[in-house]
Amino acid sequence: MTPLAAFAAASVVVLAITAVLVPFGQDLPRVVPALLLLVPVIAAGLLSGRLVAAAVAIETAVVFALGFLPPIGSPFVELAHDAIALAIFAVVAGALGTIISTVVTSERRRALAERSEVASLQELDVQRSALLRSVSHDLRTPLASIRAVVTDLQADTPFDSATRGELLEIVAAECERLDRLVANLLSMSRIEAGAFLPERDAVDLAELVETSVARLEYALVHVQIALELADDLPSVEGDFVQLDQVVSNLVENAARHSPDGGRVTVTAEAEADRSMVRLTVVDEGPGIPVALRAEVLEPFRTAGEPTSTGIGLAICRSIIGAHGGTIHVDDAPHGGACLVVRLPTDRSVGAGDR
Repeated sequence: MTPLAAFAAASVVVLAITAVLVPFGQDLPRVVPALLLLVPVIAAGLLSGRLVAAAVAIETAVVFALGFLPPIGSPFVELAHDAIALAIFAVVAGALGTIISTVVTSERRRALAERSEVASLQELDVQRSALLRSVSHDLRTPLASIRAVVTDLQADTPFDSATRGELLEIVAAECERLDRLVANLLSMSRIEAGAFLPERDAVDLAELVETSVARLEYALVHVQIALELADDLPSVEGDFVQLDQVVSNLVENAARHSPDGGRVTVTAEAEADRSMVRLTVVDEGPGIPVALRAEVLEPFRTAGEPTSTGIGLAICRSIIGAHGGTIHVDDAPHGGACLVVRLPTDRSVGAGDR
């Protein structure tokens, strides 16, 4: 309730009490109106705070003097004990309203804090459950592939050298996939602990992209990869390992959402003033709805994919932010998703950021 509404409601109660008690005149013990007039003061403190309670206390003191202390109808009193009674009433009314208001405000804040804590814990439980489900899926998939290959190799089935080589490549690729998953989990824990700081050095972004994509070769077999890297691309100042994690997450994420035979395009070019390098990763998948584009960059948030951990893009955002860059989701030219990363070049980072 607003302060004005609370004061108006309390004033109505004061007038109602006065209208009921005034006809009894001097036959009514003064303690009765004194106690009853404290009710709207308490109500004001409960509903709207100490300022309104203080205003209502002043109002009730005036009404008490006018209506119940002789001479009736005058704010002045004749006897010393009546003046003392009025003073005591005013002090008690003001103090009671302030105490009630303080207690109520404190309880409201405590209840709000408790509700907020409960909501946070519930959200954390939901996130942990989603993370455990998705991580268990992501762990089981490569482990199942590794187990199947190892079982075949342990059997007496004869394999030619080419087939054996392919099977070992599968094991190596799935081990790398597990390593990337564990790296993401470790990175997320370091980010939450505030210990995820880049070790800055000059990084050739074109070389980094080529290295990352080559390492993901097995995970990208079902899509076509197109690299469009500018020849005059300036270096960026950053942590090679962390930026490699960004590129790996973005490219693997794009491949996972692309149809078989789809095209994943990675573009890197300097902006006009060469203070920033723009890296884009575009796929031909279903895309990300506009309403979810900011949300998918938050930890444990996905664009509706039940098997995603929801931490890859969040880690990318944290790493890029630590490097003084930005990441956002944009419209892809021919559908799909387009992740746009902007990183400061080596010359654009001040000495104070090093």
